Amino acid sequence: MHDRSTPGGAAKADRHFVTALARGLEVLACFRTSDRALGNQEIAERCRLPKSTVSRLTSTLTRLGYLAHEHGSSKYSLGTACLRLGSAMLSRLDIRKVARPLMQELADFSGGTVSLGTRDRFSMIYVEHCRSAEAIALTLDTGSRIPVATSAIGRAWLAVVPPEQRQDFLEQVREIDDVAWPRLLRGIEQALADHRALGVACSMGDWQKDVHGIARGFAPGHGMAPMAINVGGPAFRLSPSFLLDEVRPRLLDVVRQLENSFPR
Repeated sequence: MHDRSTPGGAAKADRHFVTALARGLEVLACFRTSDRALGNQEIAERCRLPKSTVSRLTSTLTRLGYLAHEHGSSKYSLGTACLRLGSAMLSRLDIRKVARPLMQELADFSGGTVSLGTRDRFSMIYVEHCRSAEAIALTLDTGSRIPVATSAIGRAWLAVVPPEQRQDFLEQVREIDDVAWPRLLRGIEQALADHRALGVACSMGDWQKDVHGIARGFAPGHGMAPMAINVGGPAFRLSPSFLLDEVRPRLLDVVRQLENSFPR
């Protein structure tokens, strides 16, 4: 999904909004972990910008080191200047150091994968990721993105953010995909009810039909944005009863330990 809040609408609503800067950041944000390099046409399609505009942006970003031009081709990859931004952000997330051993223990117990994530637009981005030795890889790792609306981790995040922030997000989802909206809303409302009653949000085949997952949202404090931790994996390995009866208490305990490690 494309975030309608960038560049056009926001520019009209806020005179302090710098459209050129927003578009440049859109170009950088359109790269995914699976992308080795992208051409201007691919970037233009992902950002929904004219190719001529994208050409100027990629040229500028390359000169600044945020993009690197692939030798012998017309494609670009993320440049080393992006590492400064990512390293600075990750260095603030001390919670990763505390969470990782707890997450690994939970992954080993469940036989699945355990991820810590926070929201970026319409996606949850993994800032830490652990898998058991038995886990069947879902080609996900730190830096991977999965949709907020259909994933357990995204729904758990929705359960702990302020109501006005949740409502704003839901309105954006509805405007972008009104056809799928009734189905998405039903899944989200059920997940919010589960988070209140069970302590976890669920996604049993909603994100991918053969993947089950549960997640717990929480607010780390210390200026960090709301986050969530999920446990997931192939449906044939992680049944709903196993996740809810056996894994859920351990997941809640992991989140409790993290909250106690970072008191507000």
